[in-house]
Amino acid sequence: MKIVKVIGSLCLINSASAFAPSHCTTSTHRSSSLHADVAEAESDVAAITTDPKEAVKLFGRLAEKYIMLDSTAGMCCYSACSDCEYREPGGGYRMADQSSARPKWIPCYDHREFGSGKEHTTKWSTDIFTEGPAVTKEEFIERVINMEFAPPLGGPFLAKSAAAIEDESAAAALFDILAGEKEKLTRFRMGKEMKVISGGEEGVTWNHFSTALGAK
Repeated sequence: MKIVKVIGSLCLINSASAFAPSHCTTSTHRSSSLHADVAEAESDVAAITTDPKEAVKLFGRLAEKYIMLDSTAGMCCYSACSDCEYREPGGGYRMADQSSARPKWIPCYDHREFGSGKEHTTKWSTDIFTEGPAVTKEEFIERVINMEFAPPLGGPFLAKSAAAIEDESAAAALFDILAGEKEKLTRFRMGKEMKVISGGEEGVTWNHFSTALGAK
């Protein structure tokens, strides 16, 4: 008798399932599809691996010692006022600009100008986009390789004499990251994609750069 009851219950469950709303199946399909897309994207990122020394050769060409940040921060008196709107949650200050003894940032802008008269044009914008607002992959690689190298802040130390680029694969990978599936990389897109790499900050640091290139 117990066996008959169990079988009967199972039949009722299966019958109920047959009349279940179809949107449940659709929802499950969409969820599976989303997870598949995320997994594929993560797989693509994980597939990029670069020798840290090759990555630092690129970073030392693109990074700069100076970066312009927040123009309004220049209005701060830096007197530790308790209600200062320019203080960071950690206790520091929002800065209008910053400088470093060694190249530290790849600015995410091509040119920036403040009302105070300060302005800055990045070397990546002038050294890479020499003949217009867009470059091919071949042009990008050639011009990055020809940029002047300086030992940057971050990554394995390389003297200028040891920073020649003979393997172009790291530069090619960087182009692919910035250009995506496009045949050409524009000045605007390069700045936009570096903003993504930096996590929304104004400049790409070594940690950002090495993570993007899989050079950890």
